[in-house]
Amino acid sequence: MSKAEYTAKEAAAALGISLDTLRRWDKAGRIQVARDGRNRRVVPATEVDRLRGDGQGSQISARNRLHGVVTEVKRDGLMAQVEIVVNEPVRLTALVTRDAVDELGLKPGMATTALVKSTNVLIQS
Repeated sequence: MSKAEYTAKEAAAALGISLDTLRRWDKAGRIQVARDGRNRRVVPATEVDRLRGDGQGSQISARNRLHGVVTEVKRDGLMAQVEIVVNEPVRLTALVTRDAVDELGLKPGMATTALVKSTNVLIQS
C-alpha cells in the first residue's frame, strides 16, 4: 500500500531535489504542502506524483535537457564513451557504464537527450 503523504524529507528524496529546494518551491507556490499538528510540512502523494510526471518517478528533475544525435559510441571494458552532437558544432561527450549504453541501445544516428544536473550528465533515449 502506498503512502497518502510524505514528510518534506521523503518528498524531496522522491523528487530528486534537496530539502531546501522543496522549501523554496513551497514558498513560491510551485508545490502544494500541508502542515501536520507540529507545523511540519507534509506533501500529499498525489502532489509528488504530479511533479514526477507519471507517478512512477521516471521523470528526472533537471534544468538542462540537451537534445541531440549520438555520433559515436566507444565501449572499453566496463565503461563507454558516448559522443552527442547537440547543436553543430557543439558536441557533448559522456562517460557512462557499458551496461547503461547497452540498456539504452545507444547507436550512432540515434536521437537522444542529455540531462545535465549539477556535475552529472545523464543520457535518456
